[in-house]
Amino acid sequence: MSVKLEGMPNNLATADSFTGKTVIDREGIEYGKVKHIHINQDTLVVSGVTIHQGFHKDYFLSEDYIDKFSEETLLLSRPPVRTGITVIDIDRHKIGKVKRLHRNNDTNELESIEVSDGLMHSKIISKSHIWGIGEKVILSMTKEEFKKLE
Repeated sequence: MSVKLEGMPNNLATADSFTGKTVIDREGIEYGKVKHIHINQDTLVVSGVTIHQGFHKDYFLSEDYIDKFSEETLLLSRPPVRTGITVIDIDRHKIGKVKRLHRNNDTNELESIEVSDGLMHSKIISKSHIWGIGEKVILSMTKEEFKKLE
């Protein structure tokens, strides 16, 4: 448990006071709980958080996803794409699940996702084909258009 020290400004908090807080987006979708706070060693600024979503389902969110911390929650500015969530087409037909995220090594920006549409089959989809993100990833194409991709 963290303690407020005498003379400590009101807007400062210890990193351990954030762990365990529920992570939600603007639509109220829960993404798990804060497991770790990551601090840049050079600038001493928060660079992201590790979110624990359940049994062996931890993932990293960079600081550009963080809107603010409240007493009980971490509020996200936008919903994240995560592995294991369902992918649907523009007509709400199930296509598969997100198998892997492909990010730019320099900027950590999402470039594409790998969608598993069976046990052995998967396809890489550019982020430009992602129409929406929430509890599911919605593609801006139909299931038939997805099947025609190489």
